[in-house]
Amino acid sequence: MANKLTEKTEKVKIRRRNWAFVAYPESLPENWQEILKQTGLPVAISPLHDKDVNPDKTVKKPHYHIILAYSGPTSFSVVKKITDSLNAPAPISLEAIKGYYRYFTHKDNPEKFQYAEKDIKTLNNFAILDFVEIKKSEVIKIKKDLQILILKECFVEYADFMDFVLTELTDAEYDVASSHTYFFDKYICSRRNTKK
Repeated sequence: MANKLTEKTEKVKIRRRNWAFVAYPESLPENWQEILKQTGLPVAISPLHDKDVNPDKTVKKPHYHIILAYSGPTSFSVVKKITDSLNAPAPISLEAIKGYYRYFTHKDNPEKFQYAEKDIKTLNNFAILDFVEIKKSEVIKIKKDLQILILKECFVEYADFMDFVLTELTDAEYDVASSHTYFFDKYICSRRNTKK
């Protein structure tokens, strides 16, 4: 009993910048996204996890994973007021955002259902690139994916390609496409000239 009390006291003392929690659609108030927006905090919301399975192969209850990013260390009790207002379980503190954000889509868990990164919703200017730096290997993979996209969609104008990236793809893909203008513009121009 004393052990549990010590754990609870320690949890309340924790102060972190980044917090996460799980929320169940059936328990959320109708205006839950508006409540999150009104906090003013940068927020990231996973796609609805409605295809997760338990070890016994039963389907898990549909849920969202949500990240709250504070500008400075914030206590458990402050964050819990938000999760309580959303009828959600207690929050957990995050050492870093990147790993939890990647879990939104199960990017590092190929055995689990893969959710689409484009279905991640953000509020109050949350941008994952503010919290992580894309590794060179990730940039190369994104460049290859974008080159395949150009082939598939038959883009012959850089502007059309960038408009598509802007409206249909993620911030990381937009960052790579706009940071490698020379490469993509030359590639698209070469394809256009080859067709002539």
